[in-house]
Order: sequence, then structure tokens, then C-alpha cells
Amino acid sequence: MKTTLKHKFILLLFIMISISAFSQKREDNLLGTIKQINAGVLNVGYAEAGPQNGPVILLLHGWPYDIHSFEKVVPLLVAKGHRVITPYLRGYGSTTFLSQDTQRNGQQAAIATDIVALMDALKIKKATIAGFDWGARTADIIAALWPDRVTALVSVSGYLIGSQQGNKAPLKPKDELLWWYQFYFATERGAQGYAANTKEFAKLIWKSASPGWNFDDATFNTAATAFENPDHVAIVIDNYRWRLGLSKGEKQYDEIEIKLAASPVITVPTVTIEGDANGAPHADPVKYASRFKGKYIHLTFTGGIGHNPPAEAPQQFAAAVLQAYQLSKK
Repeated sequence: MKTTLKHKFILLLFIMISISAFSQKREDNLLGTIKQINAGVLNVGYAEAGPQNGPVILLLHGWPYDIHSFEKVVPLLVAKGHRVITPYLRGYGSTTFLSQDTQRNGQQAAIATDIVALMDALKIKKATIAGFDWGARTADIIAALWPDRVTALVSVSGYLIGSQQGNKAPLKPKDELLWWYQFYFATERGAQGYAANTKEFAKLIWKSASPGWNFDDATFNTAATAFENPDHVAIVIDNYRWRLGLSKGEKQYDEIEIKLAASPVITVPTVTIEGDANGAPHADPVKYASRFKGKYIHLTFTGGIGHNPPAEAPQQFAAAVLQAYQLSKK
């Protein structure tokens, strides 16, 4: 009997190891190899795929999502010869702070600076940068302030650069309603509520922001592991409080924020994207088109596409990224 139980245990252990190896292999096949590198104030976790000498594409996720939003996009870009880097933003996945003393700051300038620091650490002089939600805002900022680092830009929901001063102006009631979670996060109750119900909160946002996206539990659970990052809650709460002027940010980013408050134009080749069923707050594309002064194309993804186009329409999103890259060659 003891021998039988021992054999069963060994078999079970072998099966578990095999499943783990298969899962890692699957992730590697889709997103590339998961790596870590010190960059700026962070140790950044990122996926890398494609040839080292290929034109670089950076893919940036938003909240409450993670790098797996791009898992069906990456292989399409690699197939066209691109080197694709997909990092976890601060507060997500395996990206961690190098020092416990660093402020857990979620302001827009800090997140954009993180990505520039990552490019420096990886010795990437220039890249096509594509993103949605926080990732789109970050990509916009880099394109506006460091255009020499950007080959082309892809931004879901267009021009997302904001300022604390600009956010003081009240919106129409129906628009304020869409920002309910920002007001919730402004309270201590909201901070405690998000900490206690992070995954449930994220799933609610997924459903409301993309009402036509029938994602399964496996898709959500894969992404939700990124929210287990020890700094996730602090970064999210600070991000939304900063927008309302309830968090001061850090002085080292003051100069950048002054520039961003002036709503700088973006001159690099750009493709903006909007889903026809985006349930998250977003502006009419007509209102932000003038902020893009270079080669510019706007695309509306139809068929019930919501706030997360790379996951909901990966082939269309990959095509848009390749289109933006081609704009830079004309």
C-alpha cells in the first residue's frame, strides 16, 4: 500500500510539473520569453519575442488588464519580422520597485518615464509604441515629449494626455457617471474596497467597458494574476487620485507635467483606434484629431468591439500597428 501511494504521489507530481511546463511554453509561444531588467526605479517584468535585429514594437496595457491582452497580437507582429516588447506597468505582474522607499506614485508622468527608462535599459533607441487605456496615455506622452524615441504611435481612444488643472472642470452628468470608480477611489472606503475586492472589481470593469466581449473565466484569471502585485492597489488608487488633484505626485515630474498640461501636439505618424462598443469614458475622435499634426489615420473597429481592442480584435489591432509602422516609411 505504501509503495502504491508513493507511486501515485510521484505520478501526480510529474503531471503537475508537466502542466506547469506546458503553461510556460504556451506563454512563451504567444508573448515571448518573460524576462526581468532593472530600469529607472523599477525591476521591470516584460515579454520579448521576435528577432533581436527587427524593428521594435512596444505594446502597453492599461487598467485593469495586463500583458495578456496582446497574446494574440504578438505572433502576428513577429511574423512580420518585428521584435516585440510587452512590459508590465508599475504595480502589475512581476514589475516591482527597487526600493521600498520609492513613492508608490501612479501619476501619468511617472508611468511614461518608466517606459523611457525601459527603452534605455534595453538599448532601444526608437520603437513603434501601441497601447490602450493607461498604455495609450503613456504612449501619447512619450510621442509628445520624446518624439525622437517613437517611430510611430497607435493609441486607442486617441489623445489621452491630461492634467490636474484640466480635470477640475466638471463634465456633463452622463459623462461623470462613467467615471464613478474614480470618485469611489477618491475615498478611503474606495481604497479599502478595491483592496478587498480587486479581482471582482476588475471583472466588473471588463464587462462594463466591453459589453460585447464574451471573455471566459480562463482569460480573465490569467490576467488577474497580475493584480496580485504587492503595489497594485496603491498604484491604482494613486493614479486616479492624482487626476483629481488629491495626490500631489513627485517633484521630479513637475517639469514634465507642466509640459503635458499645455496639451502638446503629437507629430509622429499615428493611428488612433476606437471600438464601436467602448463602454469606458472616451472622447469623440473628431475632438482630438487636431492634436495629431503628423501623418494620421483614425480607425473605428466595428462589430461590438469595446475598450480592449488588442484582445477583442487582435488581427485588426495588429494590422493597425503594422499600418502605423508603414506610415513612418512613407
